[in-house]
Amino acid sequence: MFNLILFGPPGSGKGTQSDKLVDKYGLKHLSTGNLLRQEIADKTPLGIEAKSFMDKGQLVPDEVVIGMVDSYFEQHKEARGFLFDGFPRTVAQAIALDKLLELKKTNIAAVLALEVGEEELVKRLLNRGKTSGRSDDTNEEVIRKRFAVYSNETTPVAEHYKKAKKFKSIRGEGTVGQIFDAICEAIDKKIQQ
Repeated sequence: MFNLILFGPPGSGKGTQSDKLVDKYGLKHLSTGNLLRQEIADKTPLGIEAKSFMDKGQLVPDEVVIGMVDSYFEQHKEARGFLFDGFPRTVAQAIALDKLLELKKTNIAAVLALEVGEEELVKRLLNRGKTSGRSDDTNEEVIRKRFAVYSNETTPVAEHYKKAKKFKSIRGEGTVGQIFDAICEAIDKKIQQ
């Protein structure tokens, strides 16, 4: 099983690249954002609670997210591997994910981080907010807060995976194709090891 984490701040292109990677490598796309948005759309108690955190630019509590990840794994036991999009965001989540994968007799093979500057991200998200229907993409102050939360809380996660020699930065600016090629090159090197 090949498990990959695709890292990057909101608006870095994780969703776009994830779709292409799932097609190429046959992975199951596990986006905690999509799982949460589905809960919100279904107006479940979890979704209502999650929306209140997301609307303020805050992260949803770890235990809620890990429970959803475990459930997703159970629903897709036949998978060749998983692509984690936007998760884990904290060291606590990374440690919990490592333990969960160990119980399932697998691990994270690689962590790839899309690096994009803050001003480019703000521009991308405000543009996306015009059509996405996502309230957290329409307010520049909330977007900047999300970026600050991402930077503060996920930098230690990058360090966690750097220590395990699983982390690689990928330039997240350029054409979708250029970025995809750089990601695939890094994945192919990991698979060949």
